[in-house]
Amino acid sequence: MSKKLQRTNKIIEILKEKNGASVKELALTLGVSEMTIRRDLDVLKSNNIVNNVYGATIYNPSNNIQKLDNLYDITDEVVINEDKKSKIGKAAASLIEPDDLIIIDTGTTTEKLAQNISDDINLTALFYNTNILIALKSKKNINLIFSGGYFHTNTQMFESPEGISIIEKTRAAKAFISAAGIHNQLGVTCSNNYEVATKRAIINSSVEKILLVDSQKFDIVKSSYFADLSEFTTIITDSELSQEWIQHLKNLNIRLIIA
Repeated sequence: MSKKLQRTNKIIEILKEKNGASVKELALTLGVSEMTIRRDLDVLKSNNIVNNVYGATIYNPSNNIQKLDNLYDITDEVVINEDKKSKIGKAAASLIEPDDLIIIDTGTTTEKLAQNISDDINLTALFYNTNILIALKSKKNINLIFSGGYFHTNTQMFESPEGISIIEKTRAAKAFISAAGIHNQLGVTCSNNYEVATKRAIINSSVEKILLVDSQKFDIVKSSYFADLSEFTTIITDSELSQEWIQHLKNLNIRLIIA
């Protein structure tokens, strides 16, 4: 268990025991900086585990989470399966056609897509992540639409009702979507509740729904459901996907691309 995960679970324990605490109190108790505590609380708030009330943080009684078993942070995910993600991103970029309007979801695999888009192709890209912005901002032939909103540190994602409204008013040829888990009965899931509404919006606003996911995400279930597997037209993954899954996707008439 990482130090960050241990510290975050200790924060949950303290907040439940004391019925709330300030950033300063938590920093002194845990022996870390107030900035570190704020980053930890951002993750907990993003997952509806804690709330802010009159300058203090309290445990959200509407859930029964005792501790976290894992903690998603995009900076940790960058180095995991990087070669596989690069191949998936390159394969995804090859599907883009001139003058397409595309939507790029949050994630490290979708970042590889953004990095692999040709500098020469003319298109419009809608997105809401700082890592995607960094990958695209120097590509002169791409019109950029940033939907914006509230910033979530662990995913570098911005989201808001206004941002979702921009997506809902847009019609895209292709949406490139990420996931943290795929299960044949429980569907496609992500790690953070705040991602769900945005992911639903991009699915509903796109002709082709293209899922970019490495093979280790199959047979995994994360906390936040956002789609049935049958809603996707294409899945791009790596060569380690099992034959059972290959046959299952074929039965669902989903186009499978092995990168």
